[in-house]
Amino acid sequence: MSAGPIYKRILLKLSGESLAGDSALSIDTKVLDQMTSDLKSVVNLGVQVGVVIGGGNIFRGLSEKAKDMNRVAADHMGMLATVINAVALGDAVKRKGMSASVLTAIEMNQIAAPFSQRKAHQELSDGKVVIFAAGTGNPFFTTDTAAALRGVEIEADVLLKGTRVDGIYSSDPEQDSNATFIDKLSYEEVMTRNLRVMDQTAFALCRENQLAVHVFNMEIPGNLLKVVQGHAIGSVVGGNNAE
Repeated sequence: MSAGPIYKRILLKLSGESLAGDSALSIDTKVLDQMTSDLKSVVNLGVQVGVVIGGGNIFRGLSEKAKDMNRVAADHMGMLATVINAVALGDAVKRKGMSASVLTAIEMNQIAAPFSQRKAHQELSDGKVVIFAAGTGNPFFTTDTAAALRGVEIEADVLLKGTRVDGIYSSDPEQDSNATFIDKLSYEEVMTRNLRVMDQTAFALCRENQLAVHVFNMEIPGNLLKVVQGHAIGSVVGGNNAE
């Protein structure tokens, strides 16, 4: 018999690039299938799941191609890209036999329901996987900040940041062979050392609201379930380690 969950409600942050996998496609259906299988294993434990997903696989507001664009216009395009990913993920979740709800910070009623805190709480309590799209609805804010904001608003027990590395390192392990793994940090340590796991605004919001951040490798099947069950995987910022 599998271990029970240590969290009742989570906010999972995924990058848009993760949907592309190793392919040249914007959205790899095999990746979507694996993601939703991992989500189902957690939902089956009775955990309430909120998801914020980026749009970098489709359009990155500050990419080389967008460098000459007006920042506000570029960020608006990035928000729309997150909506595409959210709709794709929501469809994949439903095809796995789960219920899903896409809530967007920018009104587009023919595609998704507008976000409200009350709506999000109700949908989560009803057992739906709630996918938050369009970031915060404002330019100049990243989807990391959107994840922190939504995590606080839905009163999540933890913000889980799924990445392609095992957790937080002293520097980028893909570029620095001497990078060392760090399993536990305070919010202040992350911000002072400028460890680029999430942006400073996101971490500041988590610190102010004592929302722990757990960084782990989402590309390994089953890791999400293990994290939710309390296995020592990845790196934890805040929570019992907070200042």
